[in-house]
Amino acid sequence: MAEEEKGFIIKDRRSFDEKGELKDKEPQEEEKREKEETKKQAPKEEAERPPLPEINFTSLVFSLSSSALFHCGEIDDPQTGERKKDLPLAKHAIDTIAMLKEKTEGNLTEEEQKFMDNVLTDLRWRYVKAKE
Repeated sequence: MAEEEKGFIIKDRRSFDEKGELKDKEPQEEEKREKEETKKQAPKEEAERPPLPEINFTSLVFSLSSSALFHCGEIDDPQTGERKKDLPLAKHAIDTIAMLKEKTEGNLTEEEQKFMDNVLTDLRWRYVKAKE
């Protein structure tokens, strides 16, 4: 087996430059301040965010169906509050769910299969309605 070469970065943290003169310490202090500010902001952002759903097959299908509903104009845009239709993207999301159904056939629980069938039926009806 060939050994993989792992690279590394060397940062010169000495106080003096090649000429023997004292280096500017301000850039290092600025980096420290930026890191501290980032650390302070991260917990605030996490606290404001609602908890994410459990990762499973149903949540994946639900996410894709939400995308299809959004593009059918059934759900408001969270940023603008407006409803917009983008039917090609809605069809793409529906077709993606249909492809998942086909590829996972025989590997889903009965509950997952029923959920998938119901979601696809509902989305297809809504797509046809949105096209009118």
